[in-house]
Amino acid sequence: MLLYPVAIYFGIQYFQPWKIALILMLLLTVRLMTTRIDSLGNKILLLLCLAYSALAIWSNNLITLRLYPILVNVGLLTVFAMSLRYPPTVIEKLARIQHPQLPEQGVLYTRRVTQVWCVFFVFNAAVASYTALFSSIETWSLYNGFISYLLMGLLFAGEYLVRIRTQVHVR
Repeated sequence: MLLYPVAIYFGIQYFQPWKIALILMLLLTVRLMTTRIDSLGNKILLLLCLAYSALAIWSNNLITLRLYPILVNVGLLTVFAMSLRYPPTVIEKLARIQHPQLPEQGVLYTRRVTQVWCVFFVFNAAVASYTALFSSIETWSLYNGFISYLLMGLLFAGEYLVRIRTQVHVR
């Protein structure tokens, strides 16, 4: 799924959009059948992806395929935002894997990091929307297949540096 924009860029040179969407649907079906999915949210997400693939097959339109990164960002935004409303946040859950006794200061910090990720997903969905609707397939592929991941990596690295500078280290 990480290579989706690259697959679309190269695939569209050889296949009609519906065939690419069919391949996506088959891959999602294999994943659905071979992966143990415990949470209802993950099941719903995979079913929505299958429904999206069916829409893309039916429409046979490249623009439909280009909407996928927007849907991913909106989906992630929804998960992260819902965790702000109904704690613990996504980031707090991840932090508790390494620090089960996370102090209140850590909980507040993870809440702030979750908010930052929400802002990132809004920004990324907006740029993905612009590239899907108004840019060439090359620009869309470059942003959604490389630049957005680079920005995510920079956000990860920046947060890590902030955490190291602000976290109380217990020896």
